[in-house]
Amino acid sequence: MTVLADLTTLRIGGPAARLVEATTADEIVDAVRAADDAGESVLVLGGGSNVVIADEGFDGTVVLVRSRGVEVTVDGCAGAWVAVAAGEVWDDVVARAVDEEWAGVEALSGIPGLAGATPMQNVGAYGAEIGDVLARVTAYDRRTRRVDVIPVGDCGLGYRDSMFKREPGRYVVLAVTMQLPLGELSAPIRYTELARTLGVEVGERAPALRVREAVLELRRSKGMVLDANDHDTWSVGSFFTNPIVSAQVADTLPADAPRWPAESAAGDSDSRIKLSAAWLVQHAGFERGFTLDGRAGLSTKHTLALTNRGGASATDLMGLADHIRRGVHDRFGIDLVPEPTVLL
Repeated sequence: MTVLADLTTLRIGGPAARLVEATTADEIVDAVRAADDAGESVLVLGGGSNVVIADEGFDGTVVLVRSRGVEVTVDGCAGAWVAVAAGEVWDDVVARAVDEEWAGVEALSGIPGLAGATPMQNVGAYGAEIGDVLARVTAYDRRTRRVDVIPVGDCGLGYRDSMFKREPGRYVVLAVTMQLPLGELSAPIRYTELARTLGVEVGERAPALRVREAVLELRRSKGMVLDANDHDTWSVGSFFTNPIVSAQVADTLPADAPRWPAESAAGDSDSRIKLSAAWLVQHAGFERGFTLDGRAGLSTKHTLALTNRGGASATDLMGLADHIRRGVHDRFGIDLVPEPTVLL
């Protein structure tokens, strides 16, 4: 049996009862359909960068997505239309976009995992989201048993959210298509820390290559770029999403608690406020490096990353997560929500 810990960035997870490596979209569909026909549980696994798998493993079929291929159509007016197979390594796609002067994804550099995972929770970082450039998603619908091409407007994208995430297990992403502007300059910089690093004002643009380099350096400083020798990167990245609360709840926090206007799925500002989960964790008393047992602990570089310090089990990690959630709730009355898919 294949041990799933070997296929996840947390290096946690027991054996798979059955594993199928699928190298094309057709193979992915065939594997999922066959398992469904047999009445087996199915886990579609890409880069394993956003999942916590039980110590007992997965008693079903694990479909390992390894499809490859990037198709590009460039138009002087419409920009670059880039169709990416689900199994392509996401950061390789970003690197190529920067090299080819296709703008819009440079701030998403260094995010681990595969392209097919990006629309699932509308992957984002440093003020950018895949939804900013996504045009459509090709996915297999296990309910209707057909492959659909879904326009971005029908994907229900929001903050770390999508219709794919809201109906877990229903859709299997086969490819994503992005529309990227042409040029060497980045999209407008929206994130204060990134703007400061680049020496520009929020809303200004910078050379996309500089933005990519700056983002990678910022991520490395926080243990957010995978490194087999660095236990701070044995994680799923940020473990909790930034809470979105009412203005009344936000007003109960200290004045120095970071907060920003939230955005609706349509991109419009609503009356709710986004808070910093990292600030809440730290100010509830959990500093970098905090651990209960020495096996699972907060990163020594970033309070939002729960890490495997070596030999941690899923039970260890989720015990730490629950301890931190209780601490934040007791201190601030706010519930933190895990970002990764948890299969326990």
